[in-house]
Amino acid sequence: MPSFYRNFTQFYGGINVASKVNCKVLETIAHDLLIAIGEDPHREGLKETPRRFASLWKEFIDYDPGNTETCFESVTTDQMVVISGMRVWSLCEHHLLPFWCDVSIGYIACDKVLGLSKFARIAHKYAHTLQLQERLCHQIADELTKIIGTNDVAVLASGHHLCMEMRGIRTPGLMTSSITRGIFRESSEARMEFMQLIGGTK
Repeated sequence: MPSFYRNFTQFYGGINVASKVNCKVLETIAHDLLIAIGEDPHREGLKETPRRFASLWKEFIDYDPGNTETCFESVTTDQMVVISGMRVWSLCEHHLLPFWCDVSIGYIACDKVLGLSKFARIAHKYAHTLQLQERLCHQIADELTKIIGTNDVAVLASGHHLCMEMRGIRTPGLMTSSITRGIFRESSEARMEFMQLIGGTK
């Protein structure tokens, strides 16, 4: 995305003006859905629901994380950096129901470090789509490797999924998924330090 266009979309509240969401179709879908479940879309309380439904999807899909690549020169070449407690919301692609994840990221700083807020921006970037938690971890790790230029990356996500908790078995459960690369994959000590640092921040 050209810088001038990114700045323009950021100025207008982080919503991408080049929307790929068809709000008119979404309003029709919501209207028909209300009828299909036995509701009256024209009654008080539901009159504006189709518009709100379309607006919700537009806000979710058109989310713009802004600049995710601001880096600074590293003062060390072997320090572990850990960022934890970043909560993101997404939608399960199997049932279109929400799930949330607390995301933790670790990496070994080489010649540059990523700006602190960029980790949350990257996590939100990949959460704002129809998603799977396992794939979310992989995409965050891939983005970090590309930007920072190191394969020494670890990502852990723990989340609650409404597709399990409000339907089907209707049972609360915490799902945890992780991906480890480089030193985090090769060294049990590095993995243990990462897990200890995550636990120490709770």
